[in-house]
Amino acid sequence: MATSAYLKISLPQKNKKHEQLLLRKTITSLLDCKKKIMALGSQSRENRMQLKHNIGTCIDTIQDKLFILSQDIWRCPELAYGEKQSHDRLVRFLSDDNLWEVESHYKLPTAVRATWGPFGGKDGDRVLNVGFLCEYDALPGIGHACGHNLIAEVGVAAALGLTGALGLVREPTDCLTPLRVKVTVLGTPAEEDGGGKVDLILAGAFEDMDVVFMAHPAQQDVAFLPCVSITDVTVKYHGKASHAAAYPWEGVNALDAAVLAYNSLSVLRQQLKPDWRLHGIIKHGGVKPNIIPAYTELEYYLRTPLVTDLSDLKAKAEACFRSAAMATGCQVEITYPNHTYSNILPNTTLAQLYEENGRSLGIEFVEVQNNFSGSTDFGNVSFVVPGIHPFFYIGTDALNHTEEYTAAAGAEKAQFYTLRTAKALAMTAVDVLCCPELFHKMRVEFSEAKLKQEQGPKDKDTTVNLT
Repeated sequence: MATSAYLKISLPQKNKKHEQLLLRKTITSLLDCKKKIMALGSQSRENRMQLKHNIGTCIDTIQDKLFILSQDIWRCPELAYGEKQSHDRLVRFLSDDNLWEVESHYKLPTAVRATWGPFGGKDGDRVLNVGFLCEYDALPGIGHACGHNLIAEVGVAAALGLTGALGLVREPTDCLTPLRVKVTVLGTPAEEDGGGKVDLILAGAFEDMDVVFMAHPAQQDVAFLPCVSITDVTVKYHGKASHAAAYPWEGVNALDAAVLAYNSLSVLRQQLKPDWRLHGIIKHGGVKPNIIPAYTELEYYLRTPLVTDLSDLKAKAEACFRSAAMATGCQVEITYPNHTYSNILPNTTLAQLYEENGRSLGIEFVEVQNNFSGSTDFGNVSFVVPGIHPFFYIGTDALNHTEEYTAAAGAEKAQFYTLRTAKALAMTAVDVLCCPELFHKMRVEFSEAKLKQEQGPKDKDTTVNLT
């Protein structure tokens, strides 16, 4: 603090010595205050670094148990809402530590919540609740081809690493968290199909959470990848059966309706925005070639980068479905699921912190711009509470939803990358807990991003020059 350049004060002559003495005392006091603030900041950084170091130590200490948990889930793939054995295994794992309060059937039969704390601060202070999310449902036929066993392991490992590090603090106030800390592990079923997180949102499971973390296996390490909104639609055509050779004119061909709808949607793609997607299958196309199909069924996925655009794509697709019914004389049923998955709201504050912590552990992040990804019900969570959903490399270039990825998700090789990711998540939580300015920045960014999307994009000049 250079005082001479900024303090130009005219003092009455008779009180000049007295005033100068007061001024020197004031300056000395300000300098002492600045030194204390700098010392506190330095101490805060030191404590954060110590907490982060302890996170790694705590996770390394239990790495064998974490691998067994992951293997138990991997060996028993279960579909959405039916993850009984995986759920029970997770409950037993969390219940082994009596510091955790476990609710084994939390709002859904195969959901679980475990809470630790509150810790630190002073009695009566606001409690800051940090959530770590676990998934454990599998895919039909190919098991854990999306690595949800590793998602469960990452969530548990990060939570235990954070609570273990906090537990090593001599005095709760030593960690300089401005608020009391609570840590929650939330086991969320049915991500692949159904939307378990949406069920939990509607049931109030996220109302007391301040920030949430999870990470998803992939082929690269990416702090943020734009996961898009999605809805699926089932279309059933009802016609009239008849002998396809003897009396075809007596029939109403439901397969014609399905094929016509399929082709109409394929043609529609030319007029869709470049980042809109629709893809589908014919689930039922008839029973025998010599019978005019009386019933057919289509299933489609519709995706847009913003959930606010999804209704427009639905309207366009539905026009194709209905026009096919009109053209063939069929009746049509169009049904949508209970839940739509939203896109993930970005939180640059959390993403940058995660990258910084990850790099300190040796993670090499890939920069992605405008990459199109899949969809997740974490998107809905990101509209309720600030959060991060990074992707992490597991030691293979195999693609998700393949048999090769199933094998990789169960391999011991994946453990190094999985636990490294868990450490980075827990370290990012430490930054938010110990730095009020980062917590505030994260919250402001969350509110602004949510408001921006709810208001919709501003009108743009779409005029083009034609040659």
